[in-house]
Amino acid sequence: MNRSKVRVIIPDSHGTHIDTAAAKACVRDIKKLSADEVVFLGDHVDCGGVFTTHARSYTHEMTESYEDDCAAANDFLDDIQHAAPKAVCHYIEGNHEARVERWVASTFSSQKDAKSLLSKYAPSAMLRLKDRGIKYYDRATHYMGLSIPGAIRLGKCFFVHGVSHSRHAAATHLARFGANVVFGHVHRSQSTVERTVTSDGFGAWCPGTLAKLQPLYRHTAPTSWTHGYGVQFIAPSGRFIHINVPIHKGVSMLVDFASRAA
Repeated sequence: MNRSKVRVIIPDSHGTHIDTAAAKACVRDIKKLSADEVVFLGDHVDCGGVFTTHARSYTHEMTESYEDDCAAANDFLDDIQHAAPKAVCHYIEGNHEARVERWVASTFSSQKDAKSLLSKYAPSAMLRLKDRGIKYYDRATHYMGLSIPGAIRLGKCFFVHGVSHSRHAAATHLARFGANVVFGHVHRSQSTVERTVTSDGFGAWCPGTLAKLQPLYRHTAPTSWTHGYGVQFIAPSGRFIHINVPIHKGVSMLVDFASRAA
C-alpha cells in the first residue's frame, strides 16, 4: 500500500427491516468520506417469510416475502455503490443469508437440485453480487488460510459476521482471534482494546446495526441495540484507527466533527 485509504464497515441491515433514516445517514457519510473499500458484515437480507426461524405470533408478520426482502437489500446496495463507485466491496454471509441454504439442505434430497435452486435464489444471486463486482464469502468456507470459516483478513484486521452473541461479545471475539477484528450480529455498538507485553494491543469492534431497533418479535423485550457503522482510516503502513460511528435518530455527526478537526 502506498497511500492512505478509507474503509467503511456496514453492519446488519436486514432487508425490509432496515431503518431508512439510519441507512441514509450512513450513505451520506460514505459519499463524503470517498470510501476506498466497503465491508458488508452480513444479515443484509433478513430472509424472513418462508425462511424465517421465528415462530409467527402476529398476522402482521405474514406480510414478509423473500422477494421484497431482497428488493430492499438491492436498493441499499445500489445506494452504497452509488455513494462509493470506486470502492472495492466485500460481502460476508450472515446467519440470516445462510437460512436459505439451510432450508434447501433440509428440503431437497438431491445435491444437484439443491445447487440448481441456490444458483437462482440464494442471496448472492438475488443481490446480483457477481454483476456488482462484490466478492461474497459464505459461512461454510475457509478463506485466506484462516481456521474459522466465513472470516476474512484485510490488512491488519479480521472481519466476520460473528462468533458470539453474548453480552460481552467484543471481549469474546478479541479472545478468539487474538488480533484486530470487526464483527456484526449483536446489533449493539461494542468495543474493547487490550495491550499485551509483546504487542501494542489489539481491538474488537461491533459498529451496531442499521436495522430497526425494536422489531415486532421483541415487543416484550426492549432491545439495547444501537444504530451505527464503522470506519477505518488506514495509513500507508497498514496501521489504522477504527471508529464506531453512532447514528442517533437518523443523524451522524462524524463528517461535521471531522471537518472541524481538519
